[in-house]
Amino acid sequence: MRSWNVEEWRRPGPTARQRRNDLWTGSVVAAVAVFSLYLQRSYGSFHTEHAPPVAEQICWAVVTTLPLAWRRRAPDLVAVFISVAFIGGQYRLSQEQMITTYALFAAIYTLGAWGTDRHRARTVRLVIIGAMFAWLTLSFALYQDVIAVSEMSGASGELPALPSMIFTSYLQNIVFFGFVYLMGDAAWRAVYRRHRLEEQAEELRAAQEAAAGRAVLHERVRIARELHDVVAHHVSVMGIQASACRRALEKDPVKAVTALTAIEDGARTAVDELRRMLGALRSTSAETEAAPGAGIDRIEEIAERARDAGLEVHFGTYGDPAPLPDSLSRAAYRIVQESVTNTLKHAQAATIDIRVRYLAGELELDVADDGHGGTGAGGGGMGLIGMRERVAVHDGTLEHGRRGGGGFRVRARLPYATVGSNT
Repeated sequence: MRSWNVEEWRRPGPTARQRRNDLWTGSVVAAVAVFSLYLQRSYGSFHTEHAPPVAEQICWAVVTTLPLAWRRRAPDLVAVFISVAFIGGQYRLSQEQMITTYALFAAIYTLGAWGTDRHRARTVRLVIIGAMFAWLTLSFALYQDVIAVSEMSGASGELPALPSMIFTSYLQNIVFFGFVYLMGDAAWRAVYRRHRLEEQAEELRAAQEAAAGRAVLHERVRIARELHDVVAHHVSVMGIQASACRRALEKDPVKAVTALTAIEDGARTAVDELRRMLGALRSTSAETEAAPGAGIDRIEEIAERARDAGLEVHFGTYGDPAPLPDSLSRAAYRIVQESVTNTLKHAQAATIDIRVRYLAGELELDVADDGHGGTGAGGGGMGLIGMRERVAVHDGTLEHGRRGGGGFRVRARLPYATVGSNT
């Protein structure tokens, strides 16, 4: 899967809807700040000889809050602008205290949650917070005489009143700024994790689609192999019988009838096997396992059909027959069937020898003919590919090639554990 670096990831920009919401948010917050300013003026918050005109007070309230309308589009610039305006309004003693403070916190939080360059976002926030504490320290030094002594005249604590108030201010600011800093990072990481989950989900969907595609391809290859094994053998036998029938039709009608009967039987058998195979493909997996099909016990039928096609057939089973797994039994049948089919189609042989040997934990299939060993038998056709695949599935070995004394030979060895054994 794709790997992500937390620091290198860039959060996608705000959507059109989010930008519209920010415009409304900035406008509403600015209006509320102006209203809060009038409320504070009404109970005497700015009744000092140093207070600027009301128009300037409104201006400071607006310029400190209205930039929130662009907070997600340019979070770093908005945070810096609001911080400068916040300090400027306090320096002029005309700053609305409540809403503008929230606007400052919102700007710092947004920079943490939406800053595209994480190093710059972290640096700018730390600089802003440091500037705020520097301004807090400077403001205590500049306006110490402005602090109303009457507000502390009733103090009765164990510590001095002014230092206690200063320490409390620092503590409150540490808590507030620390909270918005950490919450901004937490929001960014939440979006990052959600983005990673979406990417991983998409990769998993793509992997599942690829796996499904491979499964479909595998199934198509399996169906094609089964169709080839079923049809090619019977059609090859039918073709040879038809050729014999054509030659014997006028000279020996009895042989012609025998050949026609063999063609009819071969066609019926091919249709029956096709019907059985297609029925198994449409069935559930449990039904497929139970469906009757070609197995090693029917190899003798292949020998009989080859004999009917005019070949001299030597067939033998050696060793003590053992119960085999169904899949291996079917594979053995198809391997012998394809070997005989290649002999009928390509070898121009007169004799074929089919031997099934039960060795110690191994089944050996040996099919040899005395033909020319044509390319159909020894090449890389569909039949030979199917044999290789069947042998490979059962961790067996396959040998094929021309014999020293003439003809072609296919020998497959398939290891097995007998059905019902503990091994």
